[in-house]
Amino acid sequence: MRIVIKIGTSTLTHETGRINIRKVEQLCKIFSDIKNAGHEIILVSSGAIAMGVGKLNIGEKPDDIIGKQAAAATGQCELMYVYDQEFSKYNHNIAQLLITYYDVENENHHRNFRNTIFRLLEYGVIPIINENDTISTEEFNIGDNDTLGAIVSVSVKADLLILLSDIDGLYDSNPRINPEAKLISEVREITGDIENMAQGKGTAFGTGGMETKIHAAKMVTEKGIDMIITNSNNPEALYDIVDGIPTGTRFYGRK
Repeated sequence: MRIVIKIGTSTLTHETGRINIRKVEQLCKIFSDIKNAGHEIILVSSGAIAMGVGKLNIGEKPDDIIGKQAAAATGQCELMYVYDQEFSKYNHNIAQLLITYYDVENENHHRNFRNTIFRLLEYGVIPIINENDTISTEEFNIGDNDTLGAIVSVSVKADLLILLSDIDGLYDSNPRINPEAKLISEVREITGDIENMAQGKGTAFGTGGMETKIHAAKMVTEKGIDMIITNSNNPEALYDIVDGIPTGTRFYGRK
């Protein structure tokens, strides 16, 4: 399978913005093992701004665009360094691709982006993609990496998009508020009721939430691609997903 995996900020970092070393080590080991089994892996990784905040010791995510861009520029270096260190343990090479809204909208740029990914996959490299936060502006940006994960999945004709999050999947109500909330294991059609279940934003450092995940699901399922939301606190669940064992919430692509 060709699998695109989106990794959220809350997965990679502690609440301080500093990297969650144990979590990243676990994930990179499992990603490597899945790749060793013959699958193609493409990562869409958040975390640059949060890591920049932690490294700069500024306490919280900046409110202004320039502050966010400065944090992203600082954090992106550490993010890729960590990935390179971890994947090197398992003899896998990585490549960084930073893109903007314009690279998606412009036909020539988008074609070059796709061709680069395909060649990297031919070389056995793991592409790691993020929005270029140091260049993007609020007026012209992709906005969140759930959406970017969907864009990448459609662009490379992926078989599956996995969104690693800090929640088990889609619930019929907010499980952080309602202890009786029930996990929805399968979604065959994204109805108005499903969309209404997605409310609120993610963490203080993140840009997503369930609403952006439902938006991503609509984008990929319309192109026949399945999408799964699963909790990154159980990284072993990735093996179940690859083996076809029900995990989290699966959105089925239109066939």
